[in-house]
Amino acid sequence: MRIDILTVLPEILESPFNHSIIKRGKEKGLAEIYIHNIRDYSTDKHKRTDDYAFSGGAGMVMTIQPIEAVINHLKSQREYDDIIYTSPDGEKFEQKAANQLSLAKNIIILCGHYKGIDQRIRDHIITREISIGDFVLTGGELAATVMVDAIVRLIPGVLSDETSALTDSFQDNLLSPPVYTRPADYNGWKVPDILLSGNEKKVNEWKEKQAYERTKKLRPDLLDQKD
Repeated sequence: MRIDILTVLPEILESPFNHSIIKRGKEKGLAEIYIHNIRDYSTDKHKRTDDYAFSGGAGMVMTIQPIEAVINHLKSQREYDDIIYTSPDGEKFEQKAANQLSLAKNIIILCGHYKGIDQRIRDHIITREISIGDFVLTGGELAATVMVDAIVRLIPGVLSDETSALTDSFQDNLLSPPVYTRPADYNGWKVPDILLSGNEKKVNEWKEKQAYERTKKLRPDLLDQKD
């Protein structure tokens, strides 16, 4: 899978993609992540990528030319399944979206900045708009990082145990059950006996019940979304 990220602040994205699971996916050749500085494609002599909004108002707007230029350059080399814009008014990024995008071959993520991008880019170039929550960030770089992390870990072969992703919270609109590790007894705080029983069927039943009960208590809204 190839992910191209377009940004005016590439420095923010350098560290997150060179560690942990994402680094492992890259080293295995399962994920390619390329960061493109939008300023490099600006024809402005000062490499500006923003301008004042028509009709006035506070905040600057990202201009069309450099964004279209970098996207056209990338599209001339390969086809893309989606061209995504990180926007606070986009669809909310949830596990279902991560699952869908993990099946894509090539995607572009455009990081919003300033007051936003010229609407004509959204109207004619962007194919999908995504938000990671109902709040506003300084730029879309952190949102892009969150999305890439959630997507790449789902690519088969990235995780050492591929079944791990299948039991994550939200995969079946349920939160994960509680987990424990050694020692079985710490200062009198004991691991549930069922997890030490070796009875796989009973353990799985316990996990399913715990997942349901935790979801009912902490995120009952998820149960309303179950098929």
